[in-house]
Amino acid sequence: GEGPLDALRRHFLDGLARRDPVTGLNDHPEVVAFHRMVFGTPSLTARVFQYMSRDEQALAEALGEGMDELTAGLLAAQVLAAQRVLARRNWVLLAEGRSAREVEAEAVRAAERAFALLAAAGESREPAG
Repeated sequence: GEGPLDALRRHFLDGLARRDPVTGLNDHPEVVAFHRMVFGTPSLTARVFQYMSRDEQALAEALGEGMDELTAGLLAAQVLAAQRVLARRNWVLLAEGRSAREVEAEAVRAAERAFALLAAAGESREPAG
């Protein structure tokens, strides 16, 4: 009964609560070291972006069942870009020495803001002309 954007928002917030490494909000030393290695190595970072492109395509296909292809592709790209920015922001805060516990409330507020912006963009109408 919930819309795709609401479901994706809930999934990301659940990931924050679980400290899912994909959200960037996991301060386990091995996870922080892994992120540092991946984002500090250009070839690994490029590979991550290849995986993200596949995720975007898969999400667009899943969304395509309820909307046109262009809208599904745009929404998938926007959601994954928002999640990438949020995760990177969380990881940077942890890499600076803050704990996941210290960052969690800020991470939740940032995620709520990002998904509210996505929802508002989806509700806006195309300009006339």
